[in-house]
Amino acid sequence: MPTRVYLDWNATTPLRPEARAAMLAAWELIGNPSSVHAEGREARRLVEDARAALAAAVGGLPRNVVFTSAGTEANALALSPGLRGPAGGPVERLLVSAVEHASVLSGGRFPAEKIGHIGVTRAGVVDLDHLKTQLMDGPSALVSIMAANNETGALQPVAEAAQIVHEAGGLLHIDAIQALGKMPFNINAIGADLATFSAHKIGGPKGVGALVVAEGIAGLEPVLRGGGQELSRRAGTENVAGIAGFGAAVKAALQALPEDAERMATLRDRLENGIRTIAGATIFSDDVARLSNTTLFTARGLKAETAVIGFDLEGVAVSSGSACSSGKVQPSHVLSAMGYDPAVAQGAVRLSLGWSTEPEDINKALEAWRKLGNTLLRG
Repeated sequence: MPTRVYLDWNATTPLRPEARAAMLAAWELIGNPSSVHAEGREARRLVEDARAALAAAVGGLPRNVVFTSAGTEANALALSPGLRGPAGGPVERLLVSAVEHASVLSGGRFPAEKIGHIGVTRAGVVDLDHLKTQLMDGPSALVSIMAANNETGALQPVAEAAQIVHEAGGLLHIDAIQALGKMPFNINAIGADLATFSAHKIGGPKGVGALVVAEGIAGLEPVLRGGGQELSRRAGTENVAGIAGFGAAVKAALQALPEDAERMATLRDRLENGIRTIAGATIFSDDVARLSNTTLFTARGLKAETAVIGFDLEGVAVSSGSACSSGKVQPSHVLSAMGYDPAVAQGAVRLSLGWSTEPEDINKALEAWRKLGNTLLRG
């Protein structure tokens, strides 16, 4: 079977060898991490080692890391009415940027009438002036802005947003799921109050996420109630093997970050230069800072569903946007928020690179695009 090229790393990543080894070792343990005997303590040690690894990677404290079943659950846990900081009252409403992931746009546990939206520029960057206006018009707010967009790769001004939000007496949640392992991220340097992460975006297993809460934030209400796991913030026996894999993946990703980011930026630029030469393709958000691994493009008349199938038949795995919405034939809400008409938004194709992407993979992707551009867009 011909070798395939995987260019959908923003959807999910291969399991890192370090994560696989950690999980295999964890599966050999029989103890429940909440048990006090030796077997339970051995399992607990793996959970706490992973908790410490993630906390160190993002500038948090281990006691403020809550493991969940996925990034979606972590976002739902973070978006909780009643959160309060050291000096402020409880938040009463939620403001989210218009380009957030579906799990944030859904609003967590805020009622629909308490959810507002923040506009973005044509380049897909949060409009800070609109944020200021929104904060002035109502009670204390929890604001949710992603660090890096999962479709365009555009980096958001989260540090500037944190200052604006705090001056208005609010709190800031950052969905950092696409940022971890691809760019430096520190909740203290940014001023974030809550941040969410997902293991399978950095080479860990699917089915494990985490919420990191800044020191002094109170009022977090659990989504799942029952036992006292995760300091009573998330009931249910911890996924020991998955969490161990998450911790190992964090360490490996952070160690390789500088080299991987530079190499992927070089490959991405070569990919985009090649894409532009065919059918007058347009690269979205190419005039702002982006993740080094992400390209979202379209060409006049292109249909994303057809293009994704065409790439797949040529042995190249790409996507039409967020993997969580890939089964739906509808325009990208991100591009719609950026002001593009539905015809353009329906034709966007995303290619995302990873640590094992090679120059030969870029060559194959460009060869596939040449064929598609000359057939799908003919006439």
